[in-house]
Amino acid sequence: MQKGQQTRAAILEAALGLASHMGLEGLSIGALADVTKMSKSGVFAHFGSREELQIAVVREYHAKFEEEVFFTAIREQRGLPRLRALFERWVRRVSVEIDSGCIYISGAVEFDDRPGPVRDALVTMVKAWHAALHKAIVLAKEMGHLQADADVEQILFELHGLILSLHHDARFMRSPGALERARNGFERTVRFYATAAGLKADAAAQPKPAPASAKKRA
Repeated sequence: MQKGQQTRAAILEAALGLASHMGLEGLSIGALADVTKMSKSGVFAHFGSREELQIAVVREYHAKFEEEVFFTAIREQRGLPRLRALFERWVRRVSVEIDSGCIYISGAVEFDDRPGPVRDALVTMVKAWHAALHKAIVLAKEMGHLQADADVEQILFELHGLILSLHHDARFMRSPGALERARNGFERTVRFYATAAGLKADAAAQPKPAPASAKKRA
């Protein structure tokens, strides 16, 4: 990686950290210059405007989200095992963001009624993630893991709703047990829509508990 690319990557990493705590609206060339110990003109050379910086942060967040959540989960067996993996990794992602924040969620609050390139970038990234979940649900139906009349959009809505509730209760309300309730919500959703074959495949794909150590002979 060339020096200019390394510098830009370092600035973007710092910007992502700022945005996670202060929101996209908290980002500015000046604030980023202070954090990175660079001049404003040095930061500006890599991001020509505050808007360009915000969009770059949205894209960087999405790339990290994909790497951590999506690309690991799609290695799992198609059907309910993969859908479970997507949800579980999403939950884990939220759990580590409790003290910082999810840019998807905070960005939706900041830009829900503010049309423009930053809102467009946020919507595009969230839609990309929804499309991945939608495909996983469709595959689960096609494999017979979900009932033939299961409403794909409804399942997607319910899973996303669980994550929004988790983020609200864990981050804003600081409610104990929020993670467990989110996972319980997923189990209820699965049981409601799954077929017997789907539940069997899902159970078979789960890691088996380690066997208890053999007792030493007296």
